[in-house]
Formats: sequence, structure tokens, C-alpha cells
Amino acid sequence: MALDKNGIAQRIAQELKHGYYVNLGIGIPTLVANYIPSGIDVEFQSENGMMGMGPFPVEGEEDADLINAGKQTITALPGAAFFDSSTSFAMIRGQHVDLTVLGAMEVSDQGDIANWKIPGYMVKGMGGAMDLVASAKNIIVAMMHTNKKGQSKLLRQCTLPLTGTKCVTKVVSNLAVMDVTPNGFVLRERAPGVSVEEIQAATEGRLIVEGDIPEMKL
Repeated sequence: MALDKNGIAQRIAQELKHGYYVNLGIGIPTLVANYIPSGIDVEFQSENGMMGMGPFPVEGEEDADLINAGKQTITALPGAAFFDSSTSFAMIRGQHVDLTVLGAMEVSDQGDIANWKIPGYMVKGMGGAMDLVASAKNIIVAMMHTNKKGQSKLLRQCTLPLTGTKCVTKVVSNLAVMDVTPNGFVLRERAPGVSVEEIQAATEGRLIVEGDIPEMKL
């Protein structure tokens, strides 16, 4: 059974390590803050100027003045700090963020990412993703494996305008966990009940399958 968005976020949360500083992009990545493994402390940075972002607030306890970069209401953990955009991007450009989690519309098997524009649609701009992909050394993409038409979003080459090139290190989709290598996507885990053949059929890019592929443990 393919994962839903929360399942993707839950699996990505397993990549968190104690003491990490983590930037969560707009969309599925924001859900990762709800699934921090027990026994570890991480600091979530929001590029609009906050360190110490907590999980989403429960209904009725939202603070309209406390939002993330996607304009969603959030919570602040004890010790949280607020600062201007120049300080926020100094952290990003200075490579002080240990892990970046981004959404994507397309990812190539070389690690290129397209996540900011679909031709013909109005957008406000590329936003902070261009800085994140240029500066981060550890980028995990959270995404659906195929689009609404059932077409693969994991490609040999991206067709949409690129945000960054050869920068993605890992992809967690609703079907699989894959490392990105110079030789293509390496299949590491499959979603519960999803077969290797289903993943192969949904992946246009080069997919490397070696040995038995275990199911994700959530």
C-alpha cells in the first residue's frame, strides 16, 4: 500500500539525528516536525526567520502571527529564536544546516530537482529553494512518485525549470526510499505492500535494484 503524505514524513523523520539543524521546505516536508523520534533533539529552522519550530498546533490553539515559510501556523519550542531573513539565509548559505527536506515536482536520476515553476502558471518566485539546493550537502526530497495522470516524476532528465543540479542525495516517495548516485536511483526500501515491479514501472529514470529490498518500517 502506497504511503500518504504523513507516511512519507514519518519515514523521513527516521533520517533525523540528535543535534541536527534541519530546514523543512513547503508542503510534505513541514509534516516531518510531527514525527521526531523519541530520545533525540533537533532544531527546525524556518527560512522566514525562526529557529526552534515545533509541530503544528492543535485546532483552536493557532497563533496567526506564528507561521512557517509556507504561511502555515506553527508552534515554537522553548528557547525558539526569531530573526530577519538576512540572518536566516546566512545560516543556509554558510552551510550551518545539517539536513534540508524539500518537496519536488520532478527529480532526475542525477539528482537534479525541479520544484518551483510549471510553465504557464503564475508563481511568486523561486523563493529560498535556490539557496538551499546551492548550499546544502544533505538534501532529502519528499514527493509523490507519480503525478495525477500516473506519469513518473522520477525521470532520466527533468522537463520543468530546474531549481538545482546534482544536489539531491535521497528521495522518499509514497512508494520507495531511494539514494541518488551518479549511476541513478538506488532502491533501498519499498512502501509496505508495494512490489519492486510496481516501483520499476513508476520510475522513468534509471533504477538500480540490488538484492532483496526490505519494506519500510514506520
